[in-house]
Amino acid sequence: MSIVSITALQARKPKGEKFAVVTCYDASFARVVESAGIEAILVGDSLGMVLQGHNSTLPVTTAEIAYHTSCVSRGLSNTLLIADMPFGDYATVDKALDCGTALMRAG
Repeated sequence: MSIVSITALQARKPKGEKFAVVTCYDASFARVVESAGIEAILVGDSLGMVLQGHNSTLPVTTAEIAYHTSCVSRGLSNTLLIADMPFGDYATVDKALDCGTALMRAG
């Protein structure tokens, strides 16, 4: 499988080609997902409910998303990695830039 990029996925749209995105939180599952040929992985703020037991995604922080993004990143070689910006961490341009920078550094 070649490296999946946003450009490669955008090129599919005019052709009506679909692609898959799976939510993942660690390196082990990232390897499994990638080996299945899934084009993109999302580290979602849903980790607040799935892993942490919260009733919503609101308590999830950028640091938590960054931690899981870094774990998933270590399990990938070709799959596009997408990370959520947690609620409120994009309320201003400065907050969005800080959050985006942390997530980009993570993986």
